[in-house]
Amino acid sequence: MRIFCIGRNYAEHIAELQNERPAEPVIFSKPDSAILRENNAFYLPDFTQDVHHELEIVLKINKLGKNIPVQFADNYYEEIALGIDFTARDVQSKLKAKGLPWDIAKGFDSSAPISKFVPKSQFPEFPKLNFNLTINGETRQVGDTTMMLWSFGEIIAYLSKFFTLKIGDLIYTGTPAGVGPVHIGDRLVGTLEGQELLNFEVK
Repeated sequence: MRIFCIGRNYAEHIAELQNERPAEPVIFSKPDSAILRENNAFYLPDFTQDVHHELEIVLKINKLGKNIPVQFADNYYEEIALGIDFTARDVQSKLKAKGLPWDIAKGFDSSAPISKFVPKSQFPEFPKLNFNLTINGETRQVGDTTMMLWSFGEIIAYLSKFFTLKIGDLIYTGTPAGVGPVHIGDRLVGTLEGQELLNFEVK
């Protein structure tokens, strides 16, 4: 299983981080040791002082694919989840300033909490989805997939140009605006079309 992540896929998030709007999807990855399941607590690592939450829709690939035409890409996943791309923002900023890779800032252990998967067929307006994140009851992120720069199908087609997608691979599809730091004692709750899928504590 591999974890592919899409950066800068919502215009407002690009603006809040003052990043350049990309002409193509921005791709990075996380190791499988980043996965945190079953709403287990997230423990802040000691090498960073500024971990940010980034709520995302996650796709799970269900069949082998390479050079997938965009019009068929939606046939390569049946289930979706909510995930959080935790980012050590201070570490990332230092590495980016030096022109160095920032795998450490994105791929550290437990940096990819993920909910249970649910069938995409249960959402009557799919792929239009609304999702949100609250911290201690306060809304922090609100997402609408119609605001993505690249759709789910376009993401899969693009990735498959470079990587053979395999059964079980995960794709984190990008985060909307509102990212920010988490602290010990915070409770993060993520909902997808009103269905609570994430609910865990930061320790």
